[in-house]
Amino acid sequence: MDESLKKWLADHNIQYVLHTHPAVFTVAEAKIHCGHIPGTHCKNLFLKNKKLGQFYLVTIPHDKRLDLNQFRRIIGAPKVRFAEPKDLSEVLGITPGAVSPIGLVNDIEDKVIFMVDENIWNAEEICCHPNVNTETLQIPKAGFHKLIKATRTTMEINDLPYL
Repeated sequence: MDESLKKWLADHNIQYVLHTHPAVFTVAEAKIHCGHIPGTHCKNLFLKNKKLGQFYLVTIPHDKRLDLNQFRRIIGAPKVRFAEPKDLSEVLGITPGAVSPIGLVNDIEDKVIFMVDENIWNAEEICCHPNVNTETLQIPKAGFHKLIKATRTTMEINDLPYL
């Protein structure tokens, strides 16, 4: 985890446990290297409404697959797609494989709408990358809520549609 993120978390009094592991790029790899970490593990999708250019960070349980057709209906978009790696880097300051709600710390221009599944929002502990895929943060619910609110991002808690 980079020093500026450590400082941000400390400045906002966000409690966490840091776990280090080999790089993981998929849920299958994460199960191997991070499955022992207690808490609800996240899958994160960085999407873009092609017509409006609006970005969405969607956080769902790691074992679910988002129904993109239903999701686009929820947000009223004729088409959504995965955002480009360049967008991910410019907006959230992260790379593919490290997508995480923690990236919202870097969205200082409020370009992203955070869509979080209610099962993640209500979980007792949340596990997600600290903007690198070689570490996982285990964050208690209150700390996760405080973190997201401190980013001042636009947020929606939803019962998101799955395949």
